[in-house]
Amino acid sequence: MFKLSLIINYEYKMKAILIELPKQNSSLVSVKKVKEHDFDATLHFHDFCELSFVKKSSGKRIIGDSITNFSDGDLVLMSPNLPHMWYEDVPNNQHNRNKSVEAIVIYFPINFYEKLCTEPEDLSKKKSLFEKAERGMRFTGKTRTKITKHLEKMTTTEGLQRIIEFLKIVNIMLNTDEYELLAGLGYFHSYNEKDTERMNQVYKYIMMNFTKPISLETIASVAHMTPPAFCSFFKKRAQKSFTRFLNELRTGHACKLLQNEKLSVSDVCYESGYQNFVNFNKHFKQITGKTPSTYRKEFATIRNF
Repeated sequence: MFKLSLIINYEYKMKAILIELPKQNSSLVSVKKVKEHDFDATLHFHDFCELSFVKKSSGKRIIGDSITNFSDGDLVLMSPNLPHMWYEDVPNNQHNRNKSVEAIVIYFPINFYEKLCTEPEDLSKKKSLFEKAERGMRFTGKTRTKITKHLEKMTTTEGLQRIIEFLKIVNIMLNTDEYELLAGLGYFHSYNEKDTERMNQVYKYIMMNFTKPISLETIASVAHMTPPAFCSFFKKRAQKSFTRFLNELRTGHACKLLQNEKLSVSDVCYESGYQNFVNFNKHFKQITGKTPSTYRKEFATIRNF
């Protein structure tokens, strides 16, 4: 026999903090319904698995060494101790009091499944799932649709029915191939609390200023370090150079802007933080494998299909 507890917090305000989650019973599944004006973005990690469904919001997401765009419908599973943060592209007007961020977040211990099943085949699937989740798994297609329906039910049902919905989600995740992995294959967690606090300040500065020139001296001063020390520190924690990180961020933003046909490719170049068209084309092709113009044409073809 086993016991599985479930707690629902209906109006949780998502204030990401730089500490681990409060201690919870090893069998506890915590569900948090987020409805806020914006994400209070903070780089953080904790001891529990996390399944995050963004119902309404868009911006940039850092998971491990990955930096990508997110939008309405984003659904990601992460194993414990994987550093992550969500950051909206455009801060909301302070006079607009309409709710702009909606999400459902589930936390649960990684060893929960051993309490439910001893079948070797199922345990093997569970091990494989959470090895992948160490890099962050973004679910897509019909899998995302099925999981989000059960997530919604978890916030409106009670008792045993809530537990059943959670187990249905787990079963779907164990048996799907509709996902993409986010962090790099060789990514490993190398943060401590002091490092995370410093990287949080660095990331926040970059997110707020990447569309403008950012010198190495400037970003190093944000971290209260010399430029050589900062380069070494950043590369060890982010597992890529500061220059590479900044170009990936700008290129990801450019990909989003290129989907707006009202903007010329030249407009996208400068609005993404590049100071000349040659560098924009060079870095965009290095990171995506195609030119900005080709990317736009391919996206238009898919959208009109």
